[in-house]
Amino acid sequence: MFINAGTLGAAPGRRDELVAHLTRRNDVLTEIGCRMYEVGVSDDEPDTVFVVEVWESAAAHRDSLSLPEVQASIEHARPLLSGAFGGFRFDAIGSPLRD
Repeated sequence: MFINAGTLGAAPGRRDELVAHLTRRNDVLTEIGCRMYEVGVSDDEPDTVFVVEVWESAAAHRDSLSLPEVQASIEHARPLLSGAFGGFRFDAIGSPLRD
């Protein structure tokens, strides 16, 4: 599994609009190897959206970025973003919650 966890800076006053866009149902993600996509916020950072993605592989994540549906979603979100991004990526090795 491949994990992509990060932060998206929202344009001032547009965080909720960005969250609404990111949480809109999208079955294509499951079909292309996304196993989890969670979006969250914190009152401590009112212009930040937190996203954690779990993918079958780094290749599945990378390949998703070329799909027309994903490109359209990114283009729609662009005006809602401030340009501030953070985060990290890694290949999952194991967990005490599964065999």
